[in-house]
Amino acid sequence: MPIRAIFFDVGETLIDETRLLHGWADTMGVDRAEFLAVLDDIIAKGENYRLIFERLRPGFDVRAAAAERKRSGTDFRIEARDLYADARPCLSELTQDGWFVGIAGNQPPTAKAALESFGLEARLITTSAELGVDKPSLDFYRETLAKTSTMSEFDPAEVLYVGDRLDNDVIPARNFGMKTALLERGPWGRNHVRWPDAALADFILKDLAGLPALLRGIKAQS
Repeated sequence: MPIRAIFFDVGETLIDETRLLHGWADTMGVDRAEFLAVLDDIIAKGENYRLIFERLRPGFDVRAAAAERKRSGTDFRIEARDLYADARPCLSELTQDGWFVGIAGNQPPTAKAALESFGLEARLITTSAELGVDKPSLDFYRETLAKTSTMSEFDPAEVLYVGDRLDNDVIPARNFGMKTALLERGPWGRNHVRWPDAALADFILKDLAGLPALLRGIKAQS
């Protein structure tokens, strides 16, 4: 089936999470560069990223720190300044080319309103908080497509899902029947592109700038 819709993950796909990572480094009282280097090592080894807290600060109380950050208003909330430079132009160009463009990622309750306030050209914006299910569950993708039913019906094979992770994006979306693109940026993307399972993605992207032209070329060949 030809591609009719493109859905985008949020973190490290549309949103640069550097501020988030720096915020946690500062909260823990560790060097930002060291925090990023240890995170990179953990991801490269296929370990759970939450191990970073124990690696850098054994016994660190993550829940207490998160609660304090929320109480003090220093917790991370996505802002327009966090958008990657190629995100807005890519979504706009795809929309102008006639594609159905959607945004769907694992995000907290505050994220949907924030994303909607950015004026992005997307016909659907949804989050795991709204859907009630997180990636990598296949129900995340099922519920995402269910939200398009009043606008357009899509078979999973007609959808391209773009994300920076194999475990949360490419593999589950592929298992659901979608086409997939692995974006090589951010700590997960930079590492996952080197893993053998990267071959499971239909496309590997360095950035989002070239995606509209890529899809136009595929459409012209079909």
